[in-house]
Amino acid sequence: MARIAYILLCHKDPEGIVRQARQLAEAGDFVAIHFDANAPEAQFRRIREGLDGVEAVTFTRKRLKCGWGEWSLVAATLLGVEAALAAFPDATHLYMLSGDCMAIKSHHYAHAFLDARDVDYIESFDFFTSGWIKTGLREERLIYRHYFNERNSKRLFYASFELQKRLGLARTVPDDLRVMIGSQWWCLRRATVEKLMAFLRERPDVLRFFRTTWIPDETFFQTLVRHLVPDGEIVSRTLTFLMFTDYGMPVNFYNDHYDLLLAQDYLFARKISPEATDLKKRLGDLYASDRTDFAISNEGRRLFEFLVGRGRQGRRFAPRFWERESTLGRDRELLVLCCKKWHVAKRLLAAAEAETGIRGVAYLFDEESTALPDLGGIQSTMAKRTRHRRAMMRVLLDYHGTDRMMICLDPGSFDILQDFYADRCTTRLLEIECLYSDDYLVGHTRRVGLAGEATSRATIEMLLPTVRHDFAYEIDRIRDAGFTHHHRISQRHGTTENAAEMAQFFDISEASALRLAETPYLFDD
Repeated sequence: MARIAYILLCHKDPEGIVRQARQLAEAGDFVAIHFDANAPEAQFRRIREGLDGVEAVTFTRKRLKCGWGEWSLVAATLLGVEAALAAFPDATHLYMLSGDCMAIKSHHYAHAFLDARDVDYIESFDFFTSGWIKTGLREERLIYRHYFNERNSKRLFYASFELQKRLGLARTVPDDLRVMIGSQWWCLRRATVEKLMAFLRERPDVLRFFRTTWIPDETFFQTLVRHLVPDGEIVSRTLTFLMFTDYGMPVNFYNDHYDLLLAQDYLFARKISPEATDLKKRLGDLYASDRTDFAISNEGRRLFEFLVGRGRQGRRFAPRFWERESTLGRDRELLVLCCKKWHVAKRLLAAAEAETGIRGVAYLFDEESTALPDLGGIQSTMAKRTRHRRAMMRVLLDYHGTDRMMICLDPGSFDILQDFYADRCTTRLLEIECLYSDDYLVGHTRRVGLAGEATSRATIEMLLPTVRHDFAYEIDRIRDAGFTHHHRISQRHGTTENAAEMAQFFDISEASALRLAETPYLFDD
């Protein structure tokens, strides 16, 4: 059965390191610790004292001062590997961890996972063709020698770099190596690690080369494992779940991320926030448990991208300050004509303006070309109107000097409708139910780009049931929401029945409502 020796690189939080190492060791695994020499000696003593007598824990023979992007991180890892190989002959796998990592599965699950396949888990993509590097230096990481740290000696770093470029001091990669790149968080079989250490003893030129590359923790192990191990024995992925923001910063996990983390197809996660004490306790208890029933959905990264993307656009799941503090007003009334056939709603809007005197705007949140007055720029783009929808309506009401307005809204704009109903104002909804012929649906597929003039009839006929179902789904979602003041007129109903609904919706006389219901060609295409 698999037994894991964890190579734990850490630089802070001695009490947390003691807790983490004990949890891993008590489950039957091993831990080799390198504690950054930049940290105070007193903190290191607290770790050693806290783990005194724990036989499954060892320490590297020396401590190095580590810096991001430097060879020192690889050197510290090699010291941890050396210590683990010497102290734990029963270890079958070596797993690279940081002090910010925690298990998101039980030790039983982790051991069974590693037993299932005799492979190494390490991200390993071609350095030059994979596109793994998104920004910054690329091949310059390798072909020039980097003696300074870009983060704390920026001027020296770039001066040295530019000098080498001017003098033509570019070097070549060792001939027999294909440089690979990937995450530094790997899990390797003991036999692979022993091969790697033997290779380094035989090839000092490889060590010399990587010592002066930039960010070697993303290339060193990734390149050498691929060089030493057949491709069929490498799974090019990390077993540590981590995410980065658009700005290249690691995403932190907090107490409310417990269920999300357990659902990911990984054994560990990074980074756990220092403040997430409840999460750390629950994950520690989880690793010690016998639990193996994890429902893997693996949606973490997609969910993060989805929510962040909508945050960028103002399509969010938590209210912005302008939604908490901006309102149309408690004494104001918004009348929403909701219809998929925009021309039908526009006809009724125009008729209602003439009959009732209520100001109306057609599809301002759905149609860029909607005519609007100059409202200081908030009306200038669809994105601005939608993002600041409440503020937009308040400004419109103020502009027209009224407390009642009508707008037309597409049934697909459910979030906008929901938002207005959450406001302090009174929101009324008139659902306009239309019949959709196949010809109308064909025209719709062309208008929205699902089909073109040259699209075959067979393809269009395949699309029509889906489009019809989408229309029905949008209406069902509105009806299921249970909105108050929800009225409905329908192409199937007679004018008397529709007039009764409109009288209540517009708060007008039955005679006025009947005239609206008799609007010429109201439902015609």
